[in-house]
Amino acid sequence: MSDIDPATLEILRNRLEGVAEEMGRVLVRGAYSPNIKERRDCSTALFDADGRMVAQAEHIPVHLGAMPEAVAAVQDRDPAPGEAYLLNDPFAGGTHLPDVTIVSPLAPDGDVLGYAVTRAHHADVGGGTPGSMPAGATEIYQEGLRLPPVRLAVDGELVEDVLNLLLGNVRGIDERRADLRAQLAANERAATRIAELADGETDLTSAFDAVIDYSATRMHGELAEIPDGRYTATDVLEGDGVTDEDVPVEVCVEVDGPSVEVDFTGTAAQVAGNMNAPLAVAKSAVYFAVRAVTDPEIPPNHGCYAPVEVHAPEGSLLNPQPPAAVVGGNVETSQRITDVVLAAFAEALPGELPAQGQGTMNNLVVGDRGADGFTYYETIAGGFGARPSMDGMDGVQVGMTNTLNTPVESIETEYPLRVDRYALRPDSGGDGQFRGGLGIERAITVKTDAVVSLLTERRRHPPAGADGGEDGALGENLINGSTVGAKTTREVAAGTTVTVRTPGGGGYGPPADRNPAARERDRRDGKTTDSDSPR
Repeated sequence: MSDIDPATLEILRNRLEGVAEEMGRVLVRGAYSPNIKERRDCSTALFDADGRMVAQAEHIPVHLGAMPEAVAAVQDRDPAPGEAYLLNDPFAGGTHLPDVTIVSPLAPDGDVLGYAVTRAHHADVGGGTPGSMPAGATEIYQEGLRLPPVRLAVDGELVEDVLNLLLGNVRGIDERRADLRAQLAANERAATRIAELADGETDLTSAFDAVIDYSATRMHGELAEIPDGRYTATDVLEGDGVTDEDVPVEVCVEVDGPSVEVDFTGTAAQVAGNMNAPLAVAKSAVYFAVRAVTDPEIPPNHGCYAPVEVHAPEGSLLNPQPPAAVVGGNVETSQRITDVVLAAFAEALPGELPAQGQGTMNNLVVGDRGADGFTYYETIAGGFGARPSMDGMDGVQVGMTNTLNTPVESIETEYPLRVDRYALRPDSGGDGQFRGGLGIERAITVKTDAVVSLLTERRRHPPAGADGGEDGALGENLINGSTVGAKTTREVAAGTTVTVRTPGGGGYGPPADRNPAARERDRRDGKTTDSDSPR
């Protein structure tokens, strides 16, 4: 721990986190696409000169935990003050191609003190289908434009050639341009605020060290409270987009005093389809799970992650080699990693963790192939698992995503789409002493010829209940009333209706132990259709 007194440390920590949060507000307010300005599918953070995260906004877990890899990739280019680097390459610091990252050195006194980082999911980055999330992709080249770290700004000026190269390969050019400029503006705001902090009496390098050390000390203490041992769990993905065969995910979590080692040996080899997850994504999911079983008040930064070691064999599902397709790995495989790591921790912490939540992001993409066409992207909420002492939450994002929903008014204003239904799914939460959260049904009619892509999970294997609780309901995808696969890309005609029914959360405890008054309340509220007995 540093010599900075506790009161000053708390002030500095909050100021740094405030900068990250302000970056997020600038990005959201400056963006044009509904995916960022409405859903807030974006994240912001500050790093020190060594590439360690110092502060983050409370944004998207899968973005934030993987950001250090992006900063490391930029550092390899020896970035200079006044530059801004653009990247999305999953094999060079990115996650999947739609997540575009901008890293800007912060140098208030001429020397690089740290980095401002923004990451945002762009609704299209080229590739074979609108939305850049084709269900059947077998190579990353099919998923969109792949960018290793390149200079988007030099001496504070935009490199127009790089921007034009990017815009020449994507759909929705005006949206992409505006969203990139919003990211740059967020980084510029960070530079202004860090310069103001640097003018103060406290040495910022020492402050960064102190904030990280504080989190590390607290995380070590939390991990030391978990019983030492080796804890294992296994789960599966429901196919890779090319075949429907289950893909195993295995983990061994070894707790040894104040540290944790998470080993995915035994997980499947990288697959032909796009459910491969880069190692940075696997690490991000592990970090989220560790955060979920420790004190949520620990400031989120490098200090939280330093005690955690993650291993996945090279060439495996969770450490694929190029040119593997990966777009589904970021959004769906990351959810299964979270589930399996939490299941292992549940062995160490019996009676403390909830039943499984929906375990999927329910990715829905609708777009057309016109030069000035549209691309709608959404991750649809579902049921949170019941907890040891209360019901699960209904219709919320679970695990590695933390986005809002796109309002109906925004969808129908921005796109040639009509929302026919948006409601909770009665009886979708697993029964138990405490009921699992309800899934959602969203039905959308497309008013023009379009391409629909669905990347989803938990259509065959339900979210598991815990301690005698029942499983949550399976999800379901339908096009014009007919069930389609969990991973599907299809050309549709105008007038087609796409329906996504998302999974419910698992229940907790024996259904016979549920309070009769709670059953009656569920029936009265329309959450269940049977109040007299366990289902």
